[in-house]
Amino acid sequence: MDNITIGLWTTGGMLVLVVLGMRVAFAAALAGFVGLVWLRWNGYDYDPARFGKALQVSVKIAGQVPHSKVSSQVLSLIPVFILIGYLAYYAKLTTALFEAAKRWIAWVPGGLAVATVFATAGFAAVSGASVATAAVFARIAIPEMLKIGYNKQFAAGVVAAGGTLASLIPPSAILVIYAIIVEQDVGKLLLAGFVPGVFSAVVYAVLIIGIAVGFKSVGPPVRGFTWGQRFASLPAAMPIVLVVVIIIFFVYNPFGEAWGTPTEGGAVGAFIVFLMALFRGMRLSELKDALLETAKLTVMIFTIIWGVLIYVRFLGFAKLPDAFSDWITSLDQSPMLTLVLILLAYAVLGMFMDAIGMLLLTLPITYPAVMALNGGEMVSAADSAFGMSGTMCGIWFGILVVKMAEFCLITPPIGLNCFVVAGVRDDLTVQDVFKGVTPFFIADGVTIALLVAFPAIVLWLPSLA
Repeated sequence: MDNITIGLWTTGGMLVLVVLGMRVAFAAALAGFVGLVWLRWNGYDYDPARFGKALQVSVKIAGQVPHSKVSSQVLSLIPVFILIGYLAYYAKLTTALFEAAKRWIAWVPGGLAVATVFATAGFAAVSGASVATAAVFARIAIPEMLKIGYNKQFAAGVVAAGGTLASLIPPSAILVIYAIIVEQDVGKLLLAGFVPGVFSAVVYAVLIIGIAVGFKSVGPPVRGFTWGQRFASLPAAMPIVLVVVIIIFFVYNPFGEAWGTPTEGGAVGAFIVFLMALFRGMRLSELKDALLETAKLTVMIFTIIWGVLIYVRFLGFAKLPDAFSDWITSLDQSPMLTLVLILLAYAVLGMFMDAIGMLLLTLPITYPAVMALNGGEMVSAADSAFGMSGTMCGIWFGILVVKMAEFCLITPPIGLNCFVVAGVRDDLTVQDVFKGVTPFFIADGVTIALLVAFPAIVLWLPSLA
C-alpha cells in the first residue's frame, strides 16, 4: 500500500472519530500516531518481527514533535494575549469601554447594538480570545439592551457575532496559531488583521442600523447624553487604547525600528493592564480567577496544538499535502474559483468542528495548495495568479481562513460563541442565540467576498512593515 493511500485512510478514520464525539486533540494525536506506525511498518513490508521497531520509532517522533514546536517563543504570545483580556475584564475596563461606546454611538438607530459591536472590537484589541469576549459582553451589554426593549434574540446575536472580532483584531491567538503552523511572520499577520477586523465591525454596524431602520421595534436609539458626559467617559477607556498602541509599536513602528518582538509587546501590555487592575481595586480572588481562566484556556489550546502536530508530522511523511497541491493545481478552472471552493469547504467543515481544531487539521493541506495556486512560495507579484507575492499570499490566505473561523463561531450546530452566550444568560436558549445571529451570516458573507475581491484591504498595513 502506498503512503498516499495510508494517509487518506488514516485521515478518514480521524474524521470518523471527530464525528463520533472524540475531542479534536485526541482524535488527531491518535490518528497521527497510528498513521506513523502504519507508515513505518509498511516500510518493513509488515514483517511481524519488526512491528516493535516501527512502534519504537513512532513513539519517539510523537514525543519529540509537540515539545519542539510548543517550546517556540512565539507560542508564548497565546497565554499573554488571553491574560490581557481577563485582566481587562477584572479591571472593569470592559464596562468603561461599553459605557463610552454607549454615550457616543447609542443615538443612531440600533445604537446600543452598534455600541456593543464597537465595544467588543475595542475589547478584542486587548483580548486574543473570541469566547472570552462573548462571555464578558453577554454579562454587560445584553441586560442594557433588554432594559430599553431590544428583542432578546437580536441582543444575544449581536454579542455572539461581536465576540468573533477577537479572532482578527490583534492581539489574536488564532492568528498566532496560523503563523506557527504555516511558518509565517507573526508580526505581519497581526498587522494584517487590524484593518479587516475594523472593516468587519463597520459591516456589522451597517447591518444593525439597516435592521433597526426597517424594524422600529428591534433597536430603539438611546438619546440624552450631553457632550460633557461623552467626554467624561473617555479617560476610563483610555488604558485599552494605550495597550493597543504599545502592541502595535512593538510589532511595527511607523517612525522607525520596532520597539521589540510581538511577545515583548504583549508582555508589556499585560503588565500595564495588571497595574490598571490593581489601581481599580482588583481583589486577590479576582486575580486568581483571571490566572485560572487564562490557564484553562491556554491548556485547551496547547492540547489541541500538541495533538494536531503529531498528525501534521504524519501527513508530512505520507506526502498527502504535496499530493493535494498537485491535484488542486491540475484542475481545469481558474485559481480564484478554486480558492472560493476551499473557503466554502471551510464554511461547511466549521459547522461540525471548533475553529482552532479545524484550522490546525486543514492548514497543512490547504495552505500548500493555495500557495501552489498562486505560483509558489517564492513567486513575485507580477508572475502570480492572485497578483501578490508568495509571502503576501500567505498573509492574505491567513486572514481569509481566520475570517472563515470567525464565521464558524456562530454557525449551527456547534457555533461556540452562541453556546457561551446562552451559558452565561439563564433567560436565553441556544436556539434563541442562533436565531438572533442569523442576519450576521449575511454581513460575514459580504465581508469575506470583499476581502477576496480587494486583497488591498488585508495587505495594505503589512506591506508598510
